[in-house]
Amino acid sequence: MELLVFGHAGVPVIVFPTSGGTYREFEDRRLIEAIGGKIDNGELQLYCVDSNDQQSWYNKRARPRTKIVRQVAYQEYIVREVVPLVRMKNQSPFLITLGASFGGYHAVNLALQHPDIFTGFLSMSGAFDMSNFLRGYHDDLVYFNTPPQYLANMTDPWFLDLYHRNKYVLCTGWDDQCLRWNQDLSTLMGQRGIPHQLWIWETYNSHDWPTWAQQMQTYL
Repeated sequence: MELLVFGHAGVPVIVFPTSGGTYREFEDRRLIEAIGGKIDNGELQLYCVDSNDQQSWYNKRARPRTKIVRQVAYQEYIVREVVPLVRMKNQSPFLITLGASFGGYHAVNLALQHPDIFTGFLSMSGAFDMSNFLRGYHDDLVYFNTPPQYLANMTDPWFLDLYHRNKYVLCTGWDDQCLRWNQDLSTLMGQRGIPHQLWIWETYNSHDWPTWAQQMQTYL
């Protein structure tokens, strides 16, 4: 799988594209340009990865079990291949995940599953309910890859202690079709005492690239 790296130093950020998007998406949509000053100044270093959504969640020909297995394989690729590349190039103690729309799901799920590796996330208009893709199917892999499900029952002190050390930011908008998912996830995080921020923007058409560019400028 291909990826692009922007920047020479600073806080490393693994960037997930939107549904079925490619590693070039944030560059093509000018979101890299939107934070170009921070990249050039050595404040941020972005690793834009490819997606496998068309093989997993969005693969209409695949059985539900196949979809979730492909999702797990994708996360293993990030943890076992991309993260070592980041650490080889960047010695910062921080590592953030970032994504918009369905990329927000990847950013949140991966950061919450591995709070010892990822020190925070920025999710913009994230979607977190996977049931629409699975036609009623459910198993342990589905459970542990659906943040609202495993957070609702989270009592493990190892995870909760690390969550308290990290920084989590949810962004959405009042006209965003993903607004409720972000509000519900924020409520669950609050119930578990997980420090985080929920920002609800009043911009028109908040589930779109211009708003996400502004949110990156504001919160990264």
